[in-house]
Amino acid sequence: MKLIIITLFVGAFFLNCEAQPEPTAFSEDALKDTFINPKGESVSLESILETYKGKTILIDVWASWCRDCIVGLPNLKALQKEYDEVAYVFLSMDKTQKSWKNGIEKYGIVGEHYFMTSGWNSAFSKFVDLDWVPRYMVVDKEGNIKLFRAIKANDPKIKEHLK
Repeated sequence: MKLIIITLFVGAFFLNCEAQPEPTAFSEDALKDTFINPKGESVSLESILETYKGKTILIDVWASWCRDCIVGLPNLKALQKEYDEVAYVFLSMDKTQKSWKNGIEKYGIVGEHYFMTSGWNSAFSKFVDLDWVPRYMVVDKEGNIKLFRAIKANDPKIKEHLK
């Protein structure tokens, strides 16, 4: 009898769990989060997005120490060739600005680069529920999040949203 009651409870729990829709807009906290540009200036996510308003944006959260990030670079570079009108924004999870800048140069990463000063504990990271790098997101020309989560640069959903 106990087994039946537990089974019914667990079954009811899972039947009532609905998947939460992925966000289509950044939270205020995420928008106010600050990043460092290559000149050493502090900029908010909001100002980064505003810079590329009217363009589709592919956001790549990466780090020079991340094997999966580096292995995925050829696929990302292929996207850049195929979709050259897209703005490619790289947000680095490196531990230091020196390793971030060295990684950009070493791997020949072309795009707009920003260093995440608070890393995993930032408002941006918490908003996107960052649990893995690389992490790819696509933001449309109006600033809406079209693709919230992809972990491989060759994910077909990325191309679908870059068109």
